[in-house]
Amino acid sequence: MSVPESDLAVSVPAARVTLSTSSVYPEPTEVGFELAKRLGYDGVEVMVGTDATSADIDAVVGLQENYDVPVLSVHAPCLLITQRVWGTDNWVKLEKSAEMAAACGAGLVVVHPPFRWQRDYARAFEDGVAGLEERTGVVFAVENMYPWRTGKRVFQAYAPGWDPVGFGYDHVTLDVSHCATSGSDPVEMAVELGRRLAHVHLGDGTGSARDEHLVPGRGHQPVGELLGLLAEGGYAGDVAVEVTTRKAADRAQREGDLAEALAFARLHLAAAAPAAPDA
Repeated sequence: MSVPESDLAVSVPAARVTLSTSSVYPEPTEVGFELAKRLGYDGVEVMVGTDATSADIDAVVGLQENYDVPVLSVHAPCLLITQRVWGTDNWVKLEKSAEMAAACGAGLVVVHPPFRWQRDYARAFEDGVAGLEERTGVVFAVENMYPWRTGKRVFQAYAPGWDPVGFGYDHVTLDVSHCATSGSDPVEMAVELGRRLAHVHLGDGTGSARDEHLVPGRGHQPVGELLGLLAEGGYAGDVAVEVTTRKAADRAQREGDLAEALAFARLHLAAAAPAAPDA
């Protein structure tokens, strides 16, 4: 039975909207905390990277306390440029990521699938991630990636694969920009993942071979539809804004982009719901 429009109310979304510290690059990690606080984000996701502060657990805990902004997730150092952050042993990197999450009170670590040339790591990845979750009590949410494309050539860079849907991971991070690059539909992916969807990286893209991480609404992805689907389904995971602002002319433009991304997320997560009956 349909509900009269006059009886509809806007519900408070269960999902928290957080800011990835990667979104303030090339400014340092601390600026991520500063802008998250100023703009009204619910917390931050720490991208462990080449900025020394991001890899210093005590320093990150200190930022959390100084700015009174909670760290709600940690992104493990899985990029090509972070191959030597916390050493070269990939399992040590994930252990350290869980250690940072625990120290901050965060319950989730985002992790990319291995590169194909990391053969031993890739071979043990599915079982290893499951074992880490059981041992540490921290959720490891494996992120969807994309094939690498150069002109007409396509290279499968990730093993056991870039699309987590068909693998046995208990928890998955859905990255909208990566969906654009791979040509995947993020709404379909969310439906297929069901309860395995534990985390969202919010951005946008045009379908370019380059991973764009645009401010949501500036690309071609059904970002509003995805957020509406999550809200209607009672999704209670976090939505982490992960966009590129490195071309911003100054701090004011960077701050404006991040404010726009937050407003987009809040608007589309505020799903219409039947108003509570009168007492």
